[in-house]
Amino acid sequence: MLRRQFIAGALLLAFAFQGAIAQTATAVYSAPKDAIDKIRDEGMNRSQVMQTLSYMTDNIGGRLTGSPNMKRANEWTRDKMKEWGLQNARLESWGPFGRGWSLRKFTAVVNEPQYIPVIAYPNAWSPSTKGPVTSEVVFLDAKTDADLAKYKGQLAGKIVLVSGERPIKPIDKALMKRYTDEELAKMASAPKPADSDGSGLPPANVIKGFVDSFNQNVRRTKFLQEEGAAVTLYNSGNGTGGTLFVQGASVAYEMPTEIRSINDIFDSPAFQPHNKKYEANMLPQATLASEDYNRLVRMIKNGAKPTMTVEIDAQYHDDDPMQYNTIAEIPGTDPVLKDEVVMLGAHLDSWHSSTGATDNGAGSAAVMEAARIILASGLKPRRTIRVALWSGEEQGLFGSTNYVKQHFGQMKDGTLVKGPDYDKLSGYFNLDNGTGKIRGVYLQGNANIKPLFEAWLTPFADLGANTLTLSNTGGTDHLPFDGIGLPGFQFIQDEVEYSSRTHHSNQDNFDRIQADDMKQASTIIAAFVYQTAMMDGKLPRKK
Repeated sequence: MLRRQFIAGALLLAFAFQGAIAQTATAVYSAPKDAIDKIRDEGMNRSQVMQTLSYMTDNIGGRLTGSPNMKRANEWTRDKMKEWGLQNARLESWGPFGRGWSLRKFTAVVNEPQYIPVIAYPNAWSPSTKGPVTSEVVFLDAKTDADLAKYKGQLAGKIVLVSGERPIKPIDKALMKRYTDEELAKMASAPKPADSDGSGLPPANVIKGFVDSFNQNVRRTKFLQEEGAAVTLYNSGNGTGGTLFVQGASVAYEMPTEIRSINDIFDSPAFQPHNKKYEANMLPQATLASEDYNRLVRMIKNGAKPTMTVEIDAQYHDDDPMQYNTIAEIPGTDPVLKDEVVMLGAHLDSWHSSTGATDNGAGSAAVMEAARIILASGLKPRRTIRVALWSGEEQGLFGSTNYVKQHFGQMKDGTLVKGPDYDKLSGYFNLDNGTGKIRGVYLQGNANIKPLFEAWLTPFADLGANTLTLSNTGGTDHLPFDGIGLPGFQFIQDEVEYSSRTHHSNQDNFDRIQADDMKQASTIIAAFVYQTAMMDGKLPRKK
């Protein structure tokens, strides 16, 4: 899950759609009860979702885009779906993306004034150290360019702490969270979101502050390179109790000051540690759990001169700059509608410090299971059902965005340029908010679809899924579909431990998965996808 946001709109517009909803209510399609009962029986009583997820996470492991594990996951999911009976199982390429990265060995310990093991993990695409580096640890307490000058001539060969201390507050509320009835009711009453300017950006003053801070950090890294620092260590930006959050390596390349769209950020060299051209703009780097990092800072402030040994032995993979989405299908059976498509998907890639169970092995296993449920139930969809497991989501929704461009179209200078299959897609359903059960659907402002989804959630109200909100949600792979006017939806899910513990952290492992939630989610997705495939017409689209 890249990021999430809710965009509020005008309440009056929501009321304007109520009349349209009432007018279309008589045309609502629902599958026969026996079909939904078959789906529910298979999904809740003979589920294979946990076996699928265990192999994906425990046996294959973390799936950083471009890594050997990512390719192995592409191939294993393709073969598993083919084994279940899906057809046209294949890998579709997109890119070029750049180089892969994997870790062969990593050591980080404090040697003096006493031996202290620390919890740490290298940042993805970090360069290797030149063997084990044993050196003094220096805290770079520099917030301005003038502050940096005080450290000139003092950092050659040193291990440098480049973040500030992060205050650790007592845990005063549960790490585990599920939506309350009141929270769901508030979501359901949300107005239609205001139209976006298409940039996907927050206000200009927020962007300026972000860019200024980012570029100050870049100048700091350039200074460290010029001074010959050996390793840089970062404080985890979130997490306590040994949980650390780690993503991609920092690239010492300033971001442009004029940011017009979200692509200007993701396309900047500053966010491309996977691009071979910028290897010279990176230092070996790792992230420490905050308790260990804060202790080192305090020791230095108290007059100690700790030493550490750090070794990063990483491997770049430059053999194939392209990356791949896994695609498989249940062919449609209707002579007229079989060329139309219903899609369901999730991103298969993950970050690297754990096994990517909640982000987003859970979503990938659930959509695979949804397709398996439909096949195992003996149902014959009229339209073709297509499963897509994306890569490159964590670096900028690359896999899904490129797929949409190749098949369905794109916006160019504010104008929609349709692809060959634009009018063949009925809709796309995405899962990418962790292990939590489905509570409903974000409608992305599509009020016309509300009566359908209300009917489709009704059989699952006893499982806690009964909320529809006109609100948008962001940060994941339904956005490229929604961005060109195609029905693309993300399900509302209980948070569970997603933000507090697992999202992009070293705790994103199989043990954090909730089996009953996974069964429920897979079953509901199967029912939504099957009914979309069985309707006489396609899902209604937004204007």
